[in-house]
Amino acid sequence: MRKLVIIPTYNEKENVAAMIDKVLSLDGNFNILFVDDGSPDGTADIIRDKQKGAPERINLICRSGKLGLGTAYIAGFKWALEAGYDLIFEMDCDFSHNPDDLLRLASRLESDADVAIGSRYVRGVNVVNWPLGRLLMSYFASKYVKIVTGMPVCDATAGFVGYRAEVLRTINLDRVQMIGYGFQIEMKYTAWKHGFNIAEESIIFVDREAGTSKMSSGIFGEAFFGVLKLPFRNVTK
Repeated sequence: MRKLVIIPTYNEKENVAAMIDKVLSLDGNFNILFVDDGSPDGTADIIRDKQKGAPERINLICRSGKLGLGTAYIAGFKWALEAGYDLIFEMDCDFSHNPDDLLRLASRLESDADVAIGSRYVRGVNVVNWPLGRLLMSYFASKYVKIVTGMPVCDATAGFVGYRAEVLRTINLDRVQMIGYGFQIEMKYTAWKHGFNIAEESIIFVDREAGTSKMSSGIFGEAFFGVLKLPFRNVTK
């Protein structure tokens, strides 16, 4: 199966070259698509330089300005489907998601899952180096999602996810409304409402060592109120 890892970037010059080297070194022939939102620090230039050594495996979409995490992934999903990929993954560029875990997510998609989540909370709490306040916010956000929507997922806000292409073809990507971290919740909820099998693989999440976090109160607010509306929306149209 053809595999693509979609990685949105904004000011990731400290991490992007090492991430490329690591993903390309994995067994399973993972290709990469970066969606860069006009990083002023030269992230896209680093990607272009790395492309010279593996033009068929490293791909880049450049956008002007910060347009939101959700729109970056949707652009990547559409590109991946057009290019004929079978397994499509979301991952951060800052190594908070261990690229080695791509192998486990891919294995689940190749066996019994339509959506495979790298879950921080399916077996206790597996987060390293986060401030207590952010950890509690993330953990209870997933609890909140579970209560409001009834979706049987322990880590609804997870951003380390793999999809079979069939799932992304079935979901109407143009109707996805949330563009911040709520996007992650909406995608999982929509897949679940379509009847796809969602599996969670336990991972250890390690807070970034280089670069800066993109979390903001506005992103959190969009997710909080967007979740309240989900049960009242027909997301399967």
